[in-house]
Amino acid sequence: MSTAANHTTRASHSSSVPAVEETSYLRCPEGRIGYDVAGAGSLVVLVPGLGDLRAGYRFLAPALRAAGYRVACTDLRGHGDSDTTFASYGDEETAGDVIALIGELGGPAVVVGNSMGAGSAVLAAAQRPGLVCGLVLIGPFVRNGKTSARQRLLLRVAMAPPWAAISWKSYLPKLYAGRRPADFGEYRDEVIASLRRPGHAKAFSATTRTSHDLAEARLADVTAPALVVMGEQDPDFPDPRAEADWIARALGAQVVMVPEAGHYPQSQRPDITTGAALRFLESVTGRA
Repeated sequence: MSTAANHTTRASHSSSVPAVEETSYLRCPEGRIGYDVAGAGSLVVLVPGLGDLRAGYRFLAPALRAAGYRVACTDLRGHGDSDTTFASYGDEETAGDVIALIGELGGPAVVVGNSMGAGSAVLAAAQRPGLVCGLVLIGPFVRNGKTSARQRLLLRVAMAPPWAAISWKSYLPKLYAGRRPADFGEYRDEVIASLRRPGHAKAFSATTRTSHDLAEARLADVTAPALVVMGEQDPDFPDPRAEADWIARALGAQVVMVPEAGHYPQSQRPDITTGAALRFLESVTGRA
């Protein structure tokens, strides 16, 4: 794997959302994965979830860098600055991209995964325990929810490429149940603008069909220490606390429940999420 020349990405002039760091590219056989990396110290890789951008870590990443960590934020395949030329999308594919990125940057690394990014983090840790020395799973999908065939069909129709951007824009506020970041409106506009780029809606739609069965099957193979961070109002789970406790039992993990937060506690309550992540990182890396 090799890194291409960098180029700078910027937030729009009308947006208050901070610009991400300079974009680098991980070259894969079917396309490129966009990421940024900055800081010095032990490596931490931040992986967003479905329909999100690496800027979803715009509050957590700077705090980790300031605390003395080298932090890489990656976009998913077909999202943000990553290419839409891949033949497949999902947990296993993202896990392979994360493993390749850690190899490119020089591991081992603690992997932070939000939503489906957590399932990918679990797979990466199970497949390459020497490269992944810790997991922080935020609003984690590491198994499939109990949905009917009708519900799955309705989701597939709602997230079809022609109207995926409209559907996702409408649904995002529900995922931010509880407290929203001050820049929520501007950030949502950036997410939707990215989704409207050529090929991105098709890649997003393909990613919505991801199964987490493989991640669930490999939970027992994870030996790295783990932290589960769950919003108390996460609408993606019938009982967020019960889901967090189930994952914690499977991984021998710690649990932090975040009040006034839905599916994105890293941006809804960065005060609580950052503190929990830093305490966990200290326990894993030994950095005071």
